Amino acid sequence: MKSYQVYLKRMAYPYLFWLSLFILFPIVLVFWFSIHTNTGKQYTLDNYLHFFTSTGYLRIFGRSFLLALYTTLLCLLIGYPAAYILSSMKGRKRNVLLLLIILPMWANMLLRVYAWVFLIGNNGLINLFIEWLNRYLPFSIPTISIMYSPQAVLLGMVYSYLPFMILPIYSVLVKLDKDLLHAAYDLGATKAKAFLKITLPLSMPGIISGVTMVFLPAATSFIVPTYLGGTELYIGNLIERQFKVANNWNFGSAISILLVVVIFIFIGLANHLSGDQERGESLW
Repeated sequence: MKSYQVYLKRMAYPYLFWLSLFILFPIVLVFWFSIHTNTGKQYTLDNYLHFFTSTGYLRIFGRSFLLALYTTLLCLLIGYPAAYILSSMKGRKRNVLLLLIILPMWANMLLRVYAWVFLIGNNGLINLFIEWLNRYLPFSIPTISIMYSPQAVLLGMVYSYLPFMILPIYSVLVKLDKDLLHAAYDLGATKAKAFLKITLPLSMPGIISGVTMVFLPAATSFIVPTYLGGTELYIGNLIERQFKVANNWNFGSAISILLVVVIFIFIGLANHLSGDQERGESLW
């Protein structure tokens, strides 16, 4: 038994090497840049102080997390009913719908964002279709003009990250013991009460996982705001510009480290809530 445990520990060595080389080392390197001047010869905290003393950067930070919050809420409002309906289906129909949800994730993120440019642009397919309809309708339908706006960014975010909300919730709901619901119905509970008392609490681990998987990438995304947004900056675009345009790697690294800290806090909070949920289920 002891030799088997030693064998398992040795099997983890390649993973530890991969973790150190491609995750820990880059974070340490970014942190090193963040506490040095541009010359790299002096330690300084000016990069962090510059971020906190400027209201513009704090506003960008708040705007990014507000966008992530809106994206998460919309994905939850759309994704939970979708996951619930999927979990109640059986056979081939459910598999086909699952494939349609997963299929866009196989395409490159940039291609998916460009698809929305062709759809909602001022000369996009939707406006061309509306103009064609106006030729034959007795009334006129106004064309849409949301390109390069916060609404377009939010639309692209929800489209991009909605599968990450649906799949975790679906994986929990599909394993839900239906006998619990039948027992609740036998005891006189309505469908709404059975959902609130049984289905919703037991699906909380999936909800927490979905919220984590949507909120974190939405808060740091830069592709969607770059191609669908306007002049407003988000935290991902700000970091990208520091490295590519301003050539200020030190300040960009400081923003990245602050973002990593916030992400770790959010993950810790999510794990804490998930742990409380599991303890509540065991007591129940």
